[in-house]
Amino acid sequence: MNLPFFIAKRYLFARKSRNVINLISGISLLGIGVGAMALIVVLSTFNGMRILVEDLYSSFDPEIRIEPAQGKTFAWDEFPEEKLREHQAVRLISRSIQETVLLRYREAQFFVTLKGVDSTYLEMTGLDSMMYSGDMKLRENGKNYCIVGYGVADQLSIFLSHMFEPVKVYAAKRTAKVTVNPQDAFLTDVIYPAGIFAINPEFDYQYVLAPYEFSAELLQHPGRVSSVEVGLVPGADMDQVARELKEILGDDFQVKSRYQLNEVLYQTNQTEKWITFMILSFVLGIAAFNLIGSISMVIIDKREDIYTLQAMGLRPAQIRRLFLLEGMMVSALGGGGGLVIGAILCILQSTIGLVKLQTGAIVEYYPVSMEWADFLAVSLIVIVIGFIAAWLPAFWGTRKYLLHK
Repeated sequence: MNLPFFIAKRYLFARKSRNVINLISGISLLGIGVGAMALIVVLSTFNGMRILVEDLYSSFDPEIRIEPAQGKTFAWDEFPEEKLREHQAVRLISRSIQETVLLRYREAQFFVTLKGVDSTYLEMTGLDSMMYSGDMKLRENGKNYCIVGYGVADQLSIFLSHMFEPVKVYAAKRTAKVTVNPQDAFLTDVIYPAGIFAINPEFDYQYVLAPYEFSAELLQHPGRVSSVEVGLVPGADMDQVARELKEILGDDFQVKSRYQLNEVLYQTNQTEKWITFMILSFVLGIAAFNLIGSISMVIIDKREDIYTLQAMGLRPAQIRRLFLLEGMMVSALGGGGGLVIGAILCILQSTIGLVKLQTGAIVEYYPVSMEWADFLAVSLIVIVIGFIAAWLPAFWGTRKYLLHK
């Protein structure tokens, strides 16, 4: 067995001659353990929030969206649909058209974004898991239906169980002229709400889904689309497929993956996560000052042992190493224990729920998701901080007791 390691282990686990050293060592171990636990819990919570956001956006946004590089719409007949379907990763293709319209139900009115889609769009998204009430349908028995956001339904006082009249939809005429009657500047149609979805306020207070044909006719864009929504086979790399489809379509179209559509949101989440990681690492570094004091006290307490070990032939580098190893073991025990406790807390949070979100939130409990990369990052920072905190007293604290520096 390596002699410095053997002696360091004896110093760590043997009873100390002075109780204050035991206390400081315990505080050092506890501080590092709490810091490591906090790091893994917070990072796992950020992961859970990221996955929750991804699930929310995946229920509405497609995996890939194709839009015209110039203008707001393009002719569907001129779009190379067959070229897209030849791509092995493309599973579903849906056309879409959207524009701001005015909805009116009885005395209430509200501006929304009318998004005209076909049934394929409903198939490629996860909107069915976000339905608050009603049915997810756009057309049945020759009758047009729409699916409204929870916020829109709230603004218009729409209750599906008490729907006795349709919702009126007003779209501005493309060739409107100045007229005495303002209503002459709008095209009007009616549609019945079939369901209400609840995702988040960004969608709930903005969107209404309606049949493509109904929307294109009302918006005076027959045969034209605002975007093409693409669903991919399971496991396909969205960013890679987006680049490949961009090569197929050329410069006339913009091709964006779901991550690129919400790039700021995802980048903000990751930035917040790693800024928090650095802040908590700094706190962990402050907690490691206890380790410096602990090793310094052990060195003072074992000064007679240092003289004895030198007389037995141990070199100064070996003596420094044994105190360095003791500090590293304290750091490893504290960090390892913290990681284990943090993992247990995350498991309990994800299974039975320990901490609740505020009332009315999307989910009842804070979501958590553990990732190996986070455990690796926390372990690495614990090792680095532990090494620095142990090296300082091991190198400088032993100088006055070593016969040969």
